[in-house]
Amino acid sequence: MNTPLLVVDEVSKNFGDIDALSHVSIELNKGEIVGLVGGNGAGKTTLLRLLCGVYRPSQGTVRFVDDGKNHPVDEVRGRLGVVPESTGLYSRLTAWENIRYHTRIHGRDDKKSWARTVRFANALDIENELHRPTRGFSRGMRQKIALIRAIAHGPDLLLLDEPTAGLDVTSARKVRDLVRQLGDDGGTVIYSTHMLSEAQRICDRIIILHNGTVRADGSPDELLEQTSMDDLEDAYIELTSDVARSEPVEDVSKLSGILTRIFSRSNNQFQGVEEE
Repeated sequence: MNTPLLVVDEVSKNFGDIDALSHVSIELNKGEIVGLVGGNGAGKTTLLRLLCGVYRPSQGTVRFVDDGKNHPVDEVRGRLGVVPESTGLYSRLTAWENIRYHTRIHGRDDKKSWARTVRFANALDIENELHRPTRGFSRGMRQKIALIRAIAHGPDLLLLDEPTAGLDVTSARKVRDLVRQLGDDGGTVIYSTHMLSEAQRICDRIIILHNGTVRADGSPDELLEQTSMDDLEDAYIELTSDVARSEPVEDVSKLSGILTRIFSRSNNQFQGVEEE
């Protein structure tokens, strides 16, 4: 029996005259790895920002469900883990200090956070890098640290925006293996990617977004049945055959202000530290 964790109900998001998302309804269940697939401008990043409460819907609701009770998602951010497009690591801090800063914001004990960090670092084969300053880290290494930072506090829901971008083949596989393990352990993951083959490897369910609307939602076999196709790539092309729009322009200044307020609870001990 599926247990809802996050419910998106008839959500639309507008930026001026641009409809980034239009009447999107999705129910995300506990223990699922859900692939969010679409090209540039499909609305994936906008939807992720709505799911973690950075954006508010222009209409509709996003609700986090806990023991049958609904909560506005922006009131339960501490129960979410997010890996955004930009890793946002502080370059003068070590990898562990970046992670610890985040877990302390969420009120987690350093000893328990360190144990989780080491376990995930071992899985990603970067345990020897935890005490190095992140300045000079490759994009792929920063991406791995950002992933550990997002899960070290033990979130109920993990939101990943192109988590293997910039990674070599071996590192990308390690990330996918870790995500799959999180799912096998009962975690819930939203895995945004423009690569259908990647979503097919690890996701229980795939949601296809195109031009701000949900074109399909189901297992790979269900998508094939829906389109009467034998290949998932052919099914995707069939479902997104209309011309893709250009990527919508989002209100970056508003986003910056919201992010500032989100992290205003943190200590000032790292004030002035550079961020990459």
